[in-house]
Amino acid sequence: MLRRLTALGLGLALLAGCGTEGVRETPAEPGATSPATVEITAAEAQAAFDGLGDLSGSWKDRDCAEIEQLTTGVESTVGSRVCAAAREGRPAPAFRAYRDPEFLLPAREDGEDGAWFAVLARKPEPAYFVFVRADGRWRLGAGPIPLVGKAPAVEGGVDGEAIDAAADPDAAVGARLAPTRHVAFLTDPAGVNGNGVSGVRFASGDPMRRLLAELVRAPGRVRPDHLSTDVRIEGPARALALPGGGSLVFHALRVVFTQKPGSGRHSLVHPRYRAADVRAFTGGAATTVTGSEILVLATRVAKDTTMTTVGMRRVLADLAEGSG
Repeated sequence: MLRRLTALGLGLALLAGCGTEGVRETPAEPGATSPATVEITAAEAQAAFDGLGDLSGSWKDRDCAEIEQLTTGVESTVGSRVCAAAREGRPAPAFRAYRDPEFLLPAREDGEDGAWFAVLARKPEPAYFVFVRADGRWRLGAGPIPLVGKAPAVEGGVDGEAIDAAADPDAAVGARLAPTRHVAFLTDPAGVNGNGVSGVRFASGDPMRRLLAELVRAPGRVRPDHLSTDVRIEGPARALALPGGGSLVFHALRVVFTQKPGSGRHSLVHPRYRAADVRAFTGGAATTVTGSEILVLATRVAKDTTMTTVGMRRVLADLAEGSG
């Protein structure tokens, strides 16, 4: 089960919750076969969210070791290479001060590490964050994920109980398959016109439709250079149940571009990435360049498996010399 706390609800919980800073384990009833659940307290959720200020300071200082301690999952993957490039002169990401949070706190049945919760911060602009407990502390696993549509209400409403999608048969399958279906769509050129053979559909105007059009057209825009693209799942997906059997899925994709000179040439004519960025990531110039861009996504999956992009962030995570 999952508890959603608005700012008011969180304040009341904090006033009533002295001594609840840590993860609280609720043992199973005597004779029960299910494992104990681990509940996330309001105080620690607020403390983890407040820790975004420390992460912002670490980015300003280009403190790669501290960024590694404060992040996990996709944010750690992005931060490790981006921070190193920032030390070589590439601008570091600007981390805004987010506030007015709503907390979505799921219980977990298999121990503290791997427990997670989500936050929808309403200001200065709405964005999702996902925090994951790893190595005994809360770390930022994904975020910010800026909203590109309307944030859906989770099952149960603002102050009621909601359900983790993994525990809801009507939501679990769609949530689990969402990343795979994204890959199928983004590797199906015929999907540009909405008639792809993958069977996956996004409405006209959805960011995924625009991204697919970009991927299909990208090789032609750099000729005579050769450009190949690949789309991969990056890390696990986590999801919340929505009314009517749908789910809100937090997940990530890695889009890989490999560009090399055309036949008989020794340099790129239309490089996809700036020379300064290539130098910051690789330490020099490169003839063949492989770029990895991470898409951090919040996707609404309806009961009929129709998918809609709710939030998205796209970031250059790595540049490497060669095609590896």
